[in-house]
Amino acid sequence: MTARKLRVMLRTMSAKDLSIIILAAGMGTRMQSSLPKVMHPLAHKPLINHVIDTAAQLKPKKIIVVVGPDMPALENAVKPHTTVIQTNRLGTGDALKQALPALKNFKGTVMVLYGDTPLIQAPTLKALHKRHLAKDNPAVTVLGMTPPDPYGYGRLILKSGDILDRIVEQKDANASEAAVTLCNTGLYCIDGKGIQDWAAKITNKNAQKEYYITDLPQIAAKDKRLTAVIHCDYEQVLGVNTRAQLAELEMIFQNEKRATFMEKGVTMQDPSTVYFAADTKIASDVTIEPNVFFGAGVAISKGCHIKAFSHIEGANIAQNVTIGPFARIRPDTQIGENAKIGNFVEIKKSKIGKGSKINHLAYVGDTQMGKDVNFGCGGITANYDGNKKSQTTIEDGVMIGSNATLIAPVKIEKEAFIAAGSTITKKVSKDALGIARARQSEKKGWAKTHCAKKK
Repeated sequence: MTARKLRVMLRTMSAKDLSIIILAAGMGTRMQSSLPKVMHPLAHKPLINHVIDTAAQLKPKKIIVVVGPDMPALENAVKPHTTVIQTNRLGTGDALKQALPALKNFKGTVMVLYGDTPLIQAPTLKALHKRHLAKDNPAVTVLGMTPPDPYGYGRLILKSGDILDRIVEQKDANASEAAVTLCNTGLYCIDGKGIQDWAAKITNKNAQKEYYITDLPQIAAKDKRLTAVIHCDYEQVLGVNTRAQLAELEMIFQNEKRATFMEKGVTMQDPSTVYFAADTKIASDVTIEPNVFFGAGVAISKGCHIKAFSHIEGANIAQNVTIGPFARIRPDTQIGENAKIGNFVEIKKSKIGKGSKINHLAYVGDTQMGKDVNFGCGGITANYDGNKKSQTTIEDGVMIGSNATLIAPVKIEKEAFIAAGSTITKKVSKDALGIARARQSEKKGWAKTHCAKKK
């Protein structure tokens, strides 16, 4: 689909004509976890939030999430969207029925998604909606896919063109039906004018005694309404039922993210060893060495060099900054232009000014650091006294000597020097030399006498 066609399509589809139901009530017992399945993270973001963020790109009138009982974390995660509770997990049709009272009097299109299919893309959902609004006026439009191995999936048996004849589950398929490779994803668009009546006619007359959305095409057909089918890539609709499947989706997501960044001008020497969060932002002309990890909330500006084995999360990095190797940048950190953060440096909740250098073996926490500061090897800001955390202020042009300890709260004014090995507890004035260490003394012959005693 060209960009021009997509823009035209978006103009012709009104948000008021679309509401989205996301089914997310499953506990995911095969995950072996007390956490609801859709709350497990993919690239540091819960599965359900991937789906919601994609759905929101369609600008629907309403997003309704069907949750199970006793899932407060999930309800909080999907706010401000509406949640309804599926008290008894009696199948997808039952979940749909629980959501419909929240769509009373809605006559547009109802799209049904799943909270455990986080890789679905907005253009695919827009295409599904577009097909549903075609002149032949389908009651239901089904998203289909062709997996490498169709075993276990319901088959979409077509009547002609893209019109569905029936959905046949694997256990019910004869030889010719089982040979069909077009499979049901479980994602639908449904006519809002008929959905209330059709859903009410879904029964549980099956071996599992559950209610299934897959019955809707046959129910609508009794009203002489057709069901249409469109195709999508198999990987977009991969679901999560096990930890192994979650890891598989993580790999797919990371590979797509790596490819996207490289296409936009980011250099990665060994892409397979670099891991991103869903919200990572990286500008062009950034170089990333092997084994770099980005947590949530990271933005890297143009021209930066992230060296090997660095870990960055919750940080905003300005242009032409060098980080690492073996650096750890923790949340709520801002690093200014042309700064250098070297090996075995940890920074937490601090602002580092333009051109400042923290080259090696240092800890900087809860600190406001000005520009052109040189923070020496082994220096630390002691920000925690066992009860509360306090702030250190280091103004422009300060030189912090090796193995200095700044005990917060403390302020080092402009152009001051801190002597190596000092423990600073009070303000150091502008242009001053701060020294806080015992005077060196010497005892002649002490070592010789001491060694003789040992012998």
